[in-house]
Amino acid sequence: MKKKVFVFFPDGVGLRNFAFTDFKQIGENMGFDIHYWNNTVFSLKDNLGFNEVKIENHKTHPLTPLYLRARKHVELNVSQKKFNDNVYPTYKFPFNYNGLKNTLKTLYISQLIALNNSEKGIERIRKKINDLERSTSKYSYCKAQLFEHKPHVVFCTTQRASQSISALLAAKDLGIPTVAFVYSWDNVPKAMQVVETDYYFVWSDLMKQQVLQYYPFVKESQVFVTGTPQFEPHFDTTLLESRATFFKQYGLDVNKKYICYSGDDETTSPLDQYYLEDLANAVRSLNNKGYNLGIIYRKCPVDFTKRYDAVIEANKDIIEVLDPIWKQVGSMWNEVLPAKEDFKMLYNVCEHSEFVTNVCSSTVFDFVTHNKPCIYYNYEQPQLKKGIRDIGQNYKYVHFRSMPSDKAAVFCTNKNELEGLVQQILDGKLSNVEEGLEWFEIVAGKTPIKASETIWETIKQILK
Repeated sequence: MKKKVFVFFPDGVGLRNFAFTDFKQIGENMGFDIHYWNNTVFSLKDNLGFNEVKIENHKTHPLTPLYLRARKHVELNVSQKKFNDNVYPTYKFPFNYNGLKNTLKTLYISQLIALNNSEKGIERIRKKINDLERSTSKYSYCKAQLFEHKPHVVFCTTQRASQSISALLAAKDLGIPTVAFVYSWDNVPKAMQVVETDYYFVWSDLMKQQVLQYYPFVKESQVFVTGTPQFEPHFDTTLLESRATFFKQYGLDVNKKYICYSGDDETTSPLDQYYLEDLANAVRSLNNKGYNLGIIYRKCPVDFTKRYDAVIEANKDIIEVLDPIWKQVGSMWNEVLPAKEDFKMLYNVCEHSEFVTNVCSSTVFDFVTHNKPCIYYNYEQPQLKKGIRDIGQNYKYVHFRSMPSDKAAVFCTNKNELEGLVQQILDGKLSNVEEGLEWFEIVAGKTPIKASETIWETIKQILK
């Protein structure tokens, strides 16, 4: 009998990895009966023809977000004390005191933190969250769906969505094994573990060690290193288009060499547009010296600001805008969902650019799989003032400590050095590819091309 697997999307962030890659096809080829348990507004049945069980009840308990916020703060406080490291407070978002309602919420959260500011306190908050979510109509609703469809396992595509808690509790209470995939390379140290499941799938040995380090209630036997499907498309050569075809499709000049500027979200890099401007100035200067360069600007898919517009307009002879092929299907950031065609676009942007530049993005790994270097900006902009976040703190985060050396990316620490670094890379005198590939292996594991297969093999192992 085929084993029925519920691939659970509590929100849209997992679609790219688990709906638009070959993940489903690989699982079906291995004999699994795959159904998508879908809590998103994106219809997998209508758009992709997948077997789908739609979750129509989206109600979390009104107190759950407050307890989750408190839990995150307490976990970061405990980490700061346990590891004697002041990086952890920098992961906290400031409290909101705008208006009476927000002020009351903040005071409630602050009281929860004060009363539970210890490892024992984390346990109390975890238990309270579970009790709250078990009391919701969504818990009963999901339990009924599971009872009707009787999956052998529930595979949750992200560990950080509050919408998944009641559904996973329902599965556990029915004795159905649950698995959570740890979604991103920076999530574990940032206290973004919202769900508690029977098993956890992680990208690498590094991430496994972090899960065990930060979450003492998780046993080693519960954590499996699988890799992530996120990078699999970069190894799919069927996505490759010729330079002439790709450039014609997007109106690029076949005589130019292009540098990709990969935009960031406003939280990570609030002055990101000025780094694009600096690159444009460097490119203009090099073009005056005989180079023939352009910039491909690929925005962050969840950035809807107009902050780049003036820079792009002032440099439209240099900057070509290639927006990611993502679609906004709701009002929240996690309801901006990628189209499958974006894999092909990103593959060819990587393949036909000389290198990428950005502020601390994981696109360093996308490009390094194509043997292309990456410049990280790490200097302050003159527009920086009180209340604006300095991008320098990004590089102090725990996930950047995974770099095997400071040569795993090309760091630009002074605006005046940017043109020289760009020129050295173009002339073949500077690269981070060798060290970048070493870093990629540390972060994404030894066999990134086989992540989907490894996930299904591990599910099979669990079910035995």
